[in-house]
Amino acid sequence: MTEKMAATRRWIFLSCCIVCLLSACQLSQAQNRTFEIDYLGNTFVKDGKAFRYVSGSIHYMRVPKEYWRDRLEKMYAAGLDAIQFYIPWNYHEPEIGQYNFEGQRDFVQFIKLAQEVGLLVLIRAGPYICGEWEFGGFPAWLLRENPKMVLRKMDPTYIKYVDTWMDKLLPMLTPLMYENGGPILMVQIENEYGSFYTCDHDYMAHLRDKAREHLGPRALLYTTDGSGDGFLKCGTVPGAYVTVDFGNSFNPQKSFQPQRDYEPFGPLVNSEFYPGWLDHWGYPHSTVNLDVFSKALDLLLDYGANVNMYMFEGGTNFGFWNGANYAPYQAVPTSYDYDAPLTEAGDITDKYIAIRQVISKYKQLPSMPIPKNTTKTAYGKVEMSFMATVQDALQTLCPKGPIKSQYPLTMEAIGQWQGFVLYRHTLLGDTPSEPKTLDLSGVRDRAYLMINQVPQGIFDRNGQKTMNLTLKVNETIDILVENMGHIGFGSEMNNNSKGLISNVTFGGSILTGWSIFPLTVENFKPSSLSGIYRDKPFRNGNLTTPSFYVGKLHVPKEPSDTFLDMSAWGKGQNLIMSSSMINVGRYWPYVGPQVRLYVPKPFLAPSPTINYIIMFELEQAPCDTADKCTVEFVDQALINATPHKPNFEREETKFSRKRISV
Repeated sequence: MTEKMAATRRWIFLSCCIVCLLSACQLSQAQNRTFEIDYLGNTFVKDGKAFRYVSGSIHYMRVPKEYWRDRLEKMYAAGLDAIQFYIPWNYHEPEIGQYNFEGQRDFVQFIKLAQEVGLLVLIRAGPYICGEWEFGGFPAWLLRENPKMVLRKMDPTYIKYVDTWMDKLLPMLTPLMYENGGPILMVQIENEYGSFYTCDHDYMAHLRDKAREHLGPRALLYTTDGSGDGFLKCGTVPGAYVTVDFGNSFNPQKSFQPQRDYEPFGPLVNSEFYPGWLDHWGYPHSTVNLDVFSKALDLLLDYGANVNMYMFEGGTNFGFWNGANYAPYQAVPTSYDYDAPLTEAGDITDKYIAIRQVISKYKQLPSMPIPKNTTKTAYGKVEMSFMATVQDALQTLCPKGPIKSQYPLTMEAIGQWQGFVLYRHTLLGDTPSEPKTLDLSGVRDRAYLMINQVPQGIFDRNGQKTMNLTLKVNETIDILVENMGHIGFGSEMNNNSKGLISNVTFGGSILTGWSIFPLTVENFKPSSLSGIYRDKPFRNGNLTTPSFYVGKLHVPKEPSDTFLDMSAWGKGQNLIMSSSMINVGRYWPYVGPQVRLYVPKPFLAPSPTINYIIMFELEQAPCDTADKCTVEFVDQALINATPHKPNFEREETKFSRKRISV
């Protein structure tokens, strides 16, 4: 054997020894990592020492991936020990058996980044999450597989798909559990199950056993419910630690008494302590007083409680991901700002500073400075030009052509989970000699009626559902229906089909013979700034035919965050196409309270790339003259404008879910 070969072998042997030693050390460290409950001491115990966490909620799907680190560092700088977040099933399994965990959906990277920053993690794995997210996190294809299934109980169809999803998700979390070297302290079973009517204890036990199967015997499981015995009697399950949620409280002992009724010993935990609250279209922007919240937080921490603030940053419901509540039906806006300590755009607020000051009374803050806010730029006005009506663009929006059906089919029945569907019928038979009633009682959620492309009126599940019309033979009836978000809270989740969910009648007779176009608005690619088929849309009074308008934004250098103001526009969807197509979200400025859309830096590209601004306007574009046909990019948000009722008489009853304050 040559000296060179011997030296090589010695080097290989030494390297193997080092690798084995490092692996043994890592294994030993992982085995020494523990997170447990000391029931007698009424505390969590981390690595053998008493531990109390202060946490904040942030949702990776509502914050651009490029900003994950920025937001996490700001949360760490505030003195937080941990973050809490949901994992929405529908975000990762858009079609049965088709999974997406890449890019913006890479929650594993988000967890690892949190650990790198210095934060621990609390996971809410579902399968139901609520969170004002589309369908509470459920994939809408569940409604196609069995429209009669009952969600959130041991319904055979439901459980079949839940098990498949959990068998995919939970193994991804296992190596990230604290005892395995990761940052995950606890995993939540279901979500506020005690607020749902099914009250199936076998279902909760099934989810617990599924989590235990994958996460192992040492994993700490927990439940979260409203702070009341009426919630906890159905929301708890043996083997999962009971926690509660409530808002501002100046009597912590009273607020935590329901938890103590179910957990006589162990740490006190408020898993959703609300520094803000959610918004709905047409209602005032929700706020929580800074001083009141700070005082309540101080009392909770002084009482020794573990606290998670929901939300610490709300973020944005980009695209079609907003949810809705019921009753009545109330859709959530694109902004999920939540009046949180960090704004929708991740900016530091007075509330953030006040919370940080309270936390500093109970633990040493990190030595790092508070990260700066991102730059915001007012790029100014962009001239918009009409390009095509929705009918003109049908071949692009629905390249496979329509689905033919004797009767209208729901969106879910044709595999359209979000967005828009156009229903078309050509009137046959005798010409009516007098007006007859067109009945769209089955509209879910909002519809635009056109006759030969001319707009006739708006139908809404909360308002107008009928209209008197005189129609002629061979006239084309188009009904564009918008799914404004599947209901994500309450029993009506089980009645969640979208589109036209019942027959359309005219003069009492059922209209048969429909062409149904599922539309993909992201398919719209601007090729010029002049109309493809005509120079303007059809108009009838204040209504214009749902149409696409396009403008060009040139960003001379590195882009910045900005806000899109479309105050003069009606209602619709905004998209931006630069290097890729981005569905920014819904707009409805008159109804409010949100008027401007947050457009983060990653959505824009610097020159020479053109940023095409696309408005899919459904109701009334301000484009009678070119000088009015504009949108404007500004450097400040506007989510608290005075709201107005839509153009129908709203029900006066309000969404029944309340912040629980004691």
